[in-house]
Amino acid sequence: MDSRRLLRTSATALAAAGLILSGCTGGSDAAAPADPGTTRARAADRPSPAPEALKEFYGQKLAWRDCGTAGFQCATLRAPLDYAKPAGPEIRLAVSRVRASGPGTRIGSLLVNPGGPGGSAVDYLQGYAGVGYPEPVRARYDMVAVDPRGVARSEPVECLTGPEMDAYTQVDQTPDDQAETKALVASFQRFAEGCEKRTDEVLPHVSTVETARDMDILRAVLGDERLHYVGASYGTFLGATYAELFPGRVGRLVLDGAMDPSLSALDLNRDQTAGFETAFGAFAADCVARPDCPLGTGTPESAGEALKKFFRAADAAPVPTGESRLLGESLATTGVIAAMYDESAWPQLREALTRAIGGEGSALLALADSYYEREPDGSYTNLMFANAAVNCLDLPPAYQGPADAEKAVPSFEKASPVFGAGLAWAALNCTYWPAEATGRPHRITAEGAAPILVVGTTRDPATPYRWAESLADQLSSGTLLTYEGDGHTAYGRGSDCVDTAINTYLLEGTPPPAGKRCS
Repeated sequence: MDSRRLLRTSATALAAAGLILSGCTGGSDAAAPADPGTTRARAADRPSPAPEALKEFYGQKLAWRDCGTAGFQCATLRAPLDYAKPAGPEIRLAVSRVRASGPGTRIGSLLVNPGGPGGSAVDYLQGYAGVGYPEPVRARYDMVAVDPRGVARSEPVECLTGPEMDAYTQVDQTPDDQAETKALVASFQRFAEGCEKRTDEVLPHVSTVETARDMDILRAVLGDERLHYVGASYGTFLGATYAELFPGRVGRLVLDGAMDPSLSALDLNRDQTAGFETAFGAFAADCVARPDCPLGTGTPESAGEALKKFFRAADAAPVPTGESRLLGESLATTGVIAAMYDESAWPQLREALTRAIGGEGSALLALADSYYEREPDGSYTNLMFANAAVNCLDLPPAYQGPADAEKAVPSFEKASPVFGAGLAWAALNCTYWPAEATGRPHRITAEGAAPILVVGTTRDPATPYRWAESLADQLSSGTLLTYEGDGHTAYGRGSDCVDTAINTYLLEGTPPPAGKRCS
């Protein structure tokens, strides 16, 4: 595996983001009337004006244009590269929107973020949210997305070439001796050095706090007094950070697949490792009940042992894939974890494991490639680069060096007998980061914010359910909605109960009752 804390929406939603591409028509830039009881707050509750030093940014006008995807418009937002030096260099951020379709009074803009960090919000909007969110929500909101600084179209972080990234993803992440440990450390160092070389000026300024401040500029430029927002996975941390910085500007915030901002990098990585073990347990229970399960027809525990045996075999003798890249333990582990994000990928994983155990690894390699967003031509999107850049700024590193990682392996293996060792060593990546961390673990209360809806899935692999419980408890106005199910995030995944609760909150501002559970 690569950088830990890769938090994003399910594979289904991400796959959809690349499918709906065609010509696009323009539209008027004039804002539709707002509901005076929602976006337009009462005078006594109106947020404070923008700081004097940032008035140029808060007062800018977006030049909307056709952007090549039917029904969507695009624009460029300007923000300070360094908020401590607003008169210094600027950063330019890619924005897209689709106007409220009606009928009904327009509520305002609904900003969406799919997680990552490093996921393209613009791709998510144009490929999924802007056409796939419930029609009553799209009728009353302009659906809007901004690629966060350092991501996709917004001055992206770059680190390695395609061949360099291929080599990086194949490095053994369960070192058995000093030579393998040195090779793993060297791979993390080369990754960090590549990021510094290719993205020197932007690299120290892609933190979640800075992105949240960019979102407030966008809110103002769009003409909304309060931010309405749906953030999935890492997007929940971004939304909670916004609420912490601007509690008086919080509108309707949905935080789906929540992170816990109070945890250290080590605890986040270990908790997420346990989450993947929980998800694998659900997959394994389903698999062993089938006569063609490649991991046997015994128990979920015996299936885990069979998978570990396969990983060890792939470590000793990588599996051919029909191309120059071989399927070693690292890529095999990544392929399995990729399928944990969405239970609809379980049949694909069973087939891929059957073939890989039989000596043909191309299907499992394809799953790993989807996780890393490797393109057919061998290039990579900047997802993994931005993921590391944001994570390594947001929290101090989990370890000071490889000795710390080695000491942590037993606790990770306790959290996950199947994935623990590899994920313990993967958390070493930020140790060598060239930009010093600017964030620290802390509780977020967002005192004075309007009601915020936190959503947690009980068997979520990437954002364990207890993180949602913790965040809802921390937020002074947080309400927890529980989805008893599998997969990563809950909105739009087939539960009418979940979708109705979230839609009602977005359309009426009324969160579900405390303790509401859905299946």
